[in-house]
Amino acid sequence: MARGEGAEQYAAGLLSVKPINTEVKTAKPKDQRNRLSVWNKLCYAIGGAPYQITGSALGFFLQLYLLDVAQLDPFHASIILFVGRAWDAVTDPTVGFFVSRSRWTSIGRMMPWILCSTPFAVLTYFLIWYVPPFEEGKIVWYLIFYCLFQSMQTCFHVPYSALTMFITTDQKERDSATAYRMMVEVLGTVLGTAIQGQIVGGASNCPDPDELDSSNSTIPTGYSLEETKQAYLIASGVICIIYVCCAAVLFLGVKEKKDNGRKKTLLTFRQGICLVMSHGPYVKLVIGFLFTSLAFMLLEGNFALFITYSLGHRKHFQNILLVIMLSGTLTIPWWQWFLTRFGKKKAVYFGISWAVPFMLLIVCIKSHLIISYLVSVAAGVSVAAAFLLPWSMLPDVVDDFKVRNPDIHGHEALFYSFYVFFIKFASGMSLGVSTLSLKFAGYVTGSCVQPEAVSLTLKVLVSPVPVALIAVGLLILRTYPIDEERRQGNQKLLQEMLDSESETSVLGSEV
Repeated sequence: MARGEGAEQYAAGLLSVKPINTEVKTAKPKDQRNRLSVWNKLCYAIGGAPYQITGSALGFFLQLYLLDVAQLDPFHASIILFVGRAWDAVTDPTVGFFVSRSRWTSIGRMMPWILCSTPFAVLTYFLIWYVPPFEEGKIVWYLIFYCLFQSMQTCFHVPYSALTMFITTDQKERDSATAYRMMVEVLGTVLGTAIQGQIVGGASNCPDPDELDSSNSTIPTGYSLEETKQAYLIASGVICIIYVCCAAVLFLGVKEKKDNGRKKTLLTFRQGICLVMSHGPYVKLVIGFLFTSLAFMLLEGNFALFITYSLGHRKHFQNILLVIMLSGTLTIPWWQWFLTRFGKKKAVYFGISWAVPFMLLIVCIKSHLIISYLVSVAAGVSVAAAFLLPWSMLPDVVDDFKVRNPDIHGHEALFYSFYVFFIKFASGMSLGVSTLSLKFAGYVTGSCVQPEAVSLTLKVLVSPVPVALIAVGLLILRTYPIDEERRQGNQKLLQEMLDSESETSVLGSEV
């Protein structure tokens, strides 16, 4: 797959100025007109960083923050996590529906949503990490601002995801731009984990387990909860600044292309749901990745607590999380090569199943810091595949739908938004149930030492349950019908349809 090759030829094509009345035959070749420069791909990719930076910070640290810093009861924390994610899930198809019906503006169809949502997303994100000076209404505070942030983030991310279909009509260039995007997004998770982890980890209000008296789990003198609260605010402020900068780069560096004047088929919300869910390949892809994504989300949501209380690496948890994300970042190009060489379905089987032995190993062996780091490096390889493959395969499903429904246009955002809806709803359920299970296991809020039942529960949540979910997901993905032959056939058919429409529009303009 091309990953930016040919930028010089593209630039050279722009330098050759033709007379205005030159015949259509002298126009630039279609492949060259559809080619994206490396700059375009980088700017597009940078636009995906805010979602992953905030997502990694919330995914790895919000549960820990609500329990040990805001000191909410585990039951209340489970309500916040579930309702927030469920609300986020509901807003995805809703926003996708409105985006699909939005009009073209001077800056495109998707870009106005991205620009208008950014300031509100930044404000609400910052307030999530602020501990209010009252006890009674804490749960309401976090519910309101968590749900508001998720709504604003959806208004940013759904149009951004659908933007893949509007930056070029060339599938190879889309895949290349997606690879750039995945690389930057995994870097975003590294950045979010690093910023949140390094700032917050350095201000931990609990010592290492060997510094505690086994009969007393209270926090010794010198460990300030206020310092930890301040560290979370500083980390959120840094992330908010990065969020705004990334949105600005996306706006300045990416030009949205109009959809060749084709009229959209206006549908009701119910018709849109039926349209999307009636396409068999899409349903199989979504359900398969629903299970595999749920496995990694369970791991992500509980891993910080697992490292802290089950493995006893309280002072190292932020570094272990960072190693996982760095490993994933460095292996994204290798996975991109693998899927182009062997196909996307084989990449799914090999990439996602790679994590299984390491999930089992981390809970079977006795806690050892070096082994924990080695397992984290290996697990990061599978995290990279889990990031890249769903977003690389969704455009194939959309193209397959277009081939089979050539008269229906302008509903790309619905496919992306419903995919995100199912993933986020499942994520909310998993976080809510896992946090609630910690309450039943006897989790003690504000304590530096937890009962043995909590350690056992965390081991179950990061190993046997994710492994079972991965197995189910891979079995479902075996029935996914779009192989390389069908994908390439769809690409040729779509190109023929596009060429036919272009010729028709040229003849119409000449008349």
